[in-house]
Amino acid sequence: MTKYKLEYIWLDGYKPTPNLRGKTTIKEFEIYPTLEQLPLWGFDGSSTLQAEGHSSDCVLKPVAMYPDAARKNGILVLCEVMMPDGVTPHPTNTRATILDDEGAWFGFEQEYFFYKNGRPLGFPDSGYPAPQGPYYTGVGYKHVGDIARQIVEEHLDLCLAAGINHEGINAEVAKGQWEFQVFGKGSRTAADQMWMARYLMLRLTEKYGIDIEFHCKPLGDTDWNGSGMHCNFSTAYMREVGGKEYFEAMMKAFEANLDDHIAVYGPDNHMRLTGKHETAPWNKFSYGIADRGASIRVPHSFVNNGYKGYLEDRRPNSQGDPYQIASQVLKTISSVPTSKSAAAA
Repeated sequence: MTKYKLEYIWLDGYKPTPNLRGKTTIKEFEIYPTLEQLPLWGFDGSSTLQAEGHSSDCVLKPVAMYPDAARKNGILVLCEVMMPDGVTPHPTNTRATILDDEGAWFGFEQEYFFYKNGRPLGFPDSGYPAPQGPYYTGVGYKHVGDIARQIVEEHLDLCLAAGINHEGINAEVAKGQWEFQVFGKGSRTAADQMWMARYLMLRLTEKYGIDIEFHCKPLGDTDWNGSGMHCNFSTAYMREVGGKEYFEAMMKAFEANLDDHIAVYGPDNHMRLTGKHETAPWNKFSYGIADRGASIRVPHSFVNNGYKGYLEDRRPNSQGDPYQIASQVLKTISSVPTSKSAAAA
């Protein structure tokens, strides 16, 4: 029998942005366990804003598992939060209500800042460094410092070892700002992996004495970029059939549902989506070919391929809940008739 370190990970009840939580249990198994072998486990919901003190029990239900390369015999266990009966999803459980589609592909571009002593990594003790420009995809100490690349490379290795479909990294526009990308087939799978990648980054930076700042505009109303989580998406119909008429109908649906999208695309988006720094205003919808300032960027490949392929929604921000983002995107797309459904009607 082997003792496995199971790190149960869940989202708490804080608003507008939940925090990741985790605690470890040790269980013995003859061989590497399956998801079905992992037990339910309780926790004190009154300490995570998910229950009252007089009735504090909440239940963790394992829903996905990943190898944990940072621990010998370690397993990362992603959980949904359930009510005490272990069956009813807790009101904070956004994963349980996601509109899931295995044929929907999502690629999330997670931007964030490294912070040290309350300031972005590499910023002087007061004031600002040289204006942004050379930091994006930069190389060299004066552009990226002496520790950031070490962290992002280690994070990349941890994600790949966990089976997370991490697709790349780069230094971003502001000093101390970086990005990683996660791609998944199936909306729930993609969102699961993004949350797990965030957890691995947060846990990793503990040993470096560095914080991760996910706020979408941490430097406020200054001439420094905010952080997004651009959402690249496609459905089987978009990839295989598509067409200009369908695309235009889809864009009309996105425009009609602007408020619903902004509501779940991350808090404080009005601070980031100002029309500056290659962002569309939060209260206006637009789309354009290769237009980084549009709400939805349409790749040249999409148009050249007969309006088939993927699109990029540039409005979700770095604090957004990928479960809610993916679900809202699919909800809007599903309202658009396809040629087959239109014919049937």
